Order: sequence, then C-alpha cells, then structure tokens
Amino acid sequence: MKDKKKGLLQIIVILAVIGLCTFTTLVGFTKAHKGSAQNIKLGLDLAGGVSITYQAVGDNPSAKDMEDTRNMMQQRAEVYSTESSVVLGENGRITIDIPGVANAEEVLASLGKEGSLDFVAQDDMSFADEAKTQPVYTKTVCTGKDIKSAEANTQQHEVTKNKEYVVQLKFKSSGTKKFAKATQEAAPSNKIIYIVYDGQVLSSPAVQSEISNGEAVIEGGFKTYEEADHLASMIRIGALPIELKEIQSQVVGAQLGLDAIQTSLLAGAIGFALIIIFMIIFYRLPGVAASIALVFYLVLMLVVLNVLDVTLTLPGIAGIILNIGMAVDANVIIFTRIREELAKGKTVQSSIKLGFDKALSAIVDGNVTTLIAAFVLYIKGSGTVKGFATTLAIGIVLSMFTALFITKILLKAMYALGVDDVKYFGVEKPRKTIHFVENRMKYFLISGALLVACVVCLIVNKAGRCDGNILNYGLDFSGGTTFDITFNEGTEITDDIKKEVENIFMSESGSNDVVISEIAGANGLSVKTVELSEDQRNNVTNTMVEKYGVDEKNIENQNISASVSGEMRQDAVVAVVIAAICMLLYIWFRFKDIVFAGSAILALLHDVFVVLLVYAVAMISVGNTFIACMLTIVGYSINATIVIFDRIRENIGTRTSEEALTAIVNESVTQTLTRSINTSLTTFIMVLMIAILGVESVRDFAIPLLAGIICGAYSSVCITGTLWFAIKKMWMKSKKAN
Repeated sequence: MKDKKKGLLQIIVILAVIGLCTFTTLVGFTKAHKGSAQNIKLGLDLAGGVSITYQAVGDNPSAKDMEDTRNMMQQRAEVYSTESSVVLGENGRITIDIPGVANAEEVLASLGKEGSLDFVAQDDMSFADEAKTQPVYTKTVCTGKDIKSAEANTQQHEVTKNKEYVVQLKFKSSGTKKFAKATQEAAPSNKIIYIVYDGQVLSSPAVQSEISNGEAVIEGGFKTYEEADHLASMIRIGALPIELKEIQSQVVGAQLGLDAIQTSLLAGAIGFALIIIFMIIFYRLPGVAASIALVFYLVLMLVVLNVLDVTLTLPGIAGIILNIGMAVDANVIIFTRIREELAKGKTVQSSIKLGFDKALSAIVDGNVTTLIAAFVLYIKGSGTVKGFATTLAIGIVLSMFTALFITKILLKAMYALGVDDVKYFGVEKPRKTIHFVENRMKYFLISGALLVACVVCLIVNKAGRCDGNILNYGLDFSGGTTFDITFNEGTEITDDIKKEVENIFMSESGSNDVVISEIAGANGLSVKTVELSEDQRNNVTNTMVEKYGVDEKNIENQNISASVSGEMRQDAVVAVVIAAICMLLYIWFRFKDIVFAGSAILALLHDVFVVLLVYAVAMISVGNTFIACMLTIVGYSINATIVIFDRIRENIGTRTSEEALTAIVNESVTQTLTRSINTSLTTFIMVLMIAILGVESVRDFAIPLLAGIICGAYSSVCITGTLWFAIKKMWMKSKKAN
C-alpha cells in the first residue's frame, strides 16, 4: 500500500511539473510574461533585423580602444532597438545584431559613420526644441581629434572636503591653444562649454577659470564613479583613431523569419507525434513512460532557454527538433536492456534496475562524444551555428536527465501501482545471430566504392564548374553578396523579370557574375553576385521597391568579404579534425584500447566522406551550416558506434582467439541491431519533417543530415564492428610475429 501511494505521488509530481512548465512556457507568471516562450530572445533569422561585422583597419588596436568602440556601437545600436547586441570578436572585429528594425538602409548607414565629438561655446549653441535635446551649432571650440585622454577619477572638494567623482581631460597641443582661448572668454561669466557627441549633449560644464595647460577637470553632478567613467568613455569614443571597415552584413525580413518559425514548429509537432505513437506501439508501457519523459524534456528545454537567456535561431530550432529524435536513443537502449533481462527470466522489478544499470555506460559515453561535437561547433562556428550548438548541447544534457531519471521514476511508479505484468513490457525475442564479420569484405567494398565515387565527383566538379570549385560553395564560403527578394502575390515571376533583375545587378556590380534562381516555396528570387558596397546594395533595394513594388521588409541581403569566407572554409576543416581527435582520445581513455578508438574514427571519416558525396552530387549549397551538419553527423555516428563497442566490451571477457572475436562481434552487433534501427528511425522521422516542411536554408541542412543518419546507421552496424575485428586480427598477428 505504501509503495502504491509513493508511486502515485511520483507520477502526480512529474505531471504537475510538466503542467507548471507548460503554463510557464505558454503564459508566464507576470504581465511581462517572464519565463514564457514568447519572452525567449529570437535571433535575426527569426525576428528579422540587421547584422553587421566590422574590422578595425590598420595596426592592431588596443583592448581599451576596442572596448570604447564597442560602447560607441552599443549606443548607436540601441537607438534602433534596446535588444541590440554588440560583441567584440578576435583580431579587431566587432559584430552588431539589431533585431526587429524596419529601415535597414538607415541602420547600416548610421552604424558605419564616424563618431563626432564637439566642444561648443555657449554663445555658439542653440536648440531646435524646448527640451534642449537637439543642439544646433555651426562653430566648435575643438573636436574629438584634439583630445589626448579622458579618465574618471576622484578628488577632494575644495569647500566641503568630501570625495567627489570627476573626469580629467588632457588635450593635444592643437587642442590646448583652442581650449585656452575659449575658456579665457567664458571664465568671466562662468559660461558653459557644451560637450556634444553624435548630436546629443553629453555634458554642459560651466567654466570657472581659464585653462591654459591643456588639462581640464569636469566636476559636480556625478553621483557614482560609474557615471563619471561613462562620460569619460564617451569622450574617448569621440576621439577614437580607429577606422572600421565592413566585412560582413545581413538584412533579414521579419515576415520571412515568422514563416520559418511556423514551418519549423509544424515540422517538430508532426515528428514529435509520430515518435510518441511509434514508442507506445513498439515498447508498450515503457513507451508511455518515455513519451511522458519526452514531453518533460521539451517543456523543460523551453524554460531553460529562457532562464539562460539563450538567443534562439532557426538552426537552433532545428537543433531542438533533432534532439527530440536523439533523446529517444537513451530510452531505446534502456528498454532493449530491460527486454533482454526479461528474456533471461528475471522479474520485472529486477529487469528495470538491471536495464538502467547496464545501459548507463553506453548512454554516458555516447552523449559525451556528441557534446564534444557541440563544443567544437560552438568554438569554431559563428552566428546561427553557435545557436545550433547551444541548443544541441542543452538538449543532450536534458535528454540524459529525462531518460535516466524521469523515465526510471515513471517505470518504477507504474510498477508500484500494479502494472507489473511482463506483457506490458515485452520480451526480447531470440534473434538468429547475423554473420557480419564473415561478410565484412562486401561492406568494405561498398564503402570503398562510395569513397571512390566521392573523389571522382569532386574531381569532375572542379573540372566542369565555371568557378573551378569542387563543391557548390555558398556565400559563407565563397564571399560576395546575395539577395532574397520576395515579390508581391500579384507579381508573376517570368523569364523577362528574371532577365530584368539580372541586368539590374550586372549594371550595379559592373560584373557578369550574377546567378539567379527561384526560391522554393515562395514567390521570390535569390540572386548571388560579387561583393557589393553598401551604396550598391541600397541602390538595388530602392530599385526593387520602386520598379516592382516589393515591400522592403521582404528583401533580405547578405554580404561577406573574401577574407571572412576563406576563414569559414578553414574553420570547417579544422572543426571536423579537432572533433575527431578529441573523440579519439576520449574513446581511447574510456575503452582502454586504441583499436576501438581508431576503428571508430575511421568509420566516422567514412560517414563524413559519404555526406560530402551527397553535397557534391546534389550540388547543395555549402555554407555556414555545413560545419553544423558535418559535426552533428560526427557526433551522431560516434554515438551509435559506442553502443556497439560497449556491448563488445561487455561480451569479450578474456576471450581473444579469432573464432571467439568473430562470434563476439556478430553477437554484439545483432544484440544492438534493434536499438540501431529504432534510434535511426526516430531521428530520421524528425529530420525528414524538417526537410519536407522547413524553409530552404534549413532544408539545405536537413537533406545531407538525412544522408548522414542513413550512412551512420549503416556504418555502425556493418563497418565499425567488423573494422574493429579486422584491425584487432592484424594487431594480434603482428604481436605473434614479433
């Protein structure tokens, strides 16, 4: 009776937490909807807006100069949106994201201009409004170019003897003379010298005496040191010698982002429903527990995104959807183990315990290797790819928690309530051992043929493509400018319109290198050309609005310099290499056998090359998400491999003969075959929904990922175990020979 009450209480608590998280996600607790899904920060690809990256020109600027520049850009960006983000990058780079802006041209023009800091005498100042917030002047005492330094400090007040906060200014020789003359004229009447930055009055100190040595002190009115330091920073900003050059920019329409959210959520909902149906039909009562745990995972994921203030991007949503499929993996491993224990005649209670215990190492090792891929992806990726890496990593941690704890609690609680018949769990049916090792040469030949096909296809592409590239490099990897233009419903896209648009771009760019294609699922055109300047991009936008009546909100453009695209190509290769090395070391450490690690990495590279073949044959655009796709496949493939290796390690014992190893590999792969198929199937379902319903940018990510899932399932079942056997066999022969 006591166990029944405890089990019922546990189920009620879990359902209550799900209900609470759901309420928090959909509604929130305050008028500001704190904690609700609608309060989650959206990236530019979902909210629309402008993103631009600048590079400091010339010698490497100091850290202080870069921080001052960041502050300047933050001030400018917040004029358009308080949600703006300004981040310092490496090598003198600054990236600015401004979500939800309507007039992209105005924003880009404003951000790129030089800051103006002026010192204006009271007699030369007037204001355009009564609030004295719009200064009007034509004459200045001196400018930011005359400032040598500006620092916040403290001093003792001459009268009260109290500590006060001040700003100490030092002028260059050119400014010293001009400022001395201005203060000489202002001092007798204690007139003001206004300090104006970008059309806003920063400070209006009254002049007490002539300042002839080029060192001035602004005092009074500062309540805290931070206030004085802020003014000093703004003055330094106006005096910055740093010149910024645009190297990357992107303009995204808000409506297109909204459409992307809706289609992605629909894809996730359909895939989620299909997985729950599959789990309940195939795994019965454990499937019900896993489905509840999946719901728990999903609502908890949304709450965590809000609590950690994670910016959600379109690839980030794809990462959550992918995680739903991958979250099933741990449950599948556990349930397979439970069924195996029931088949041995164990009781339901002991089978549940043993199932979780025996599945633990495979689940932990598999998820750690996927976390390695997510970590490398976050370090080497940029922009939206970091969003994907973040949600992937969070999802892995949460899915492990829900599978190992929530599912376990639910199963034990259901058992305590009397649902303890074996028929509710199912028993693993005896399966005839499949001779994988004996057929290994067939598998190796198939894989070899695929690898040869990949190399041949890359060579053919290089010889046949007009640009000489082995793959269809997107803007991220090739540099240049792209426009996605969505026309009004009444405008039919004809060959004549395509030709007109092509001529507009050729005329503006001065180049014949213009590629136009229709946007799948939308009444629009995608145009790729050489790198265009800001003025050229603005001219194209204005022409589209004036000539075709296109709403400016439906015009997206992205601009990437050749230097940035070269770095992205390099990062893609480096990311895969780093991930492979890290996984090699981890597997070697965990399995205490270099043969396990080596064969796993070889199988992993096999999967990477096969997916590369898909990119080459289908001519899918290779861009920033290419890194995400490859590393996801790397993590996913290793995950599947570790489950098999974990079973081999369990079965091997002290047996080392060739006959014993043959039997062990065949038996281990056969035992884990259900898990391999079911996990691949659930993940495939989720990604397939994204590929069918997602927008084009996500579809380009999902299609090669589908190929990677299929290839990963094939390599984990047919290649990894047999490859381990082949290497182990050669290793043992080599030892005997020595």
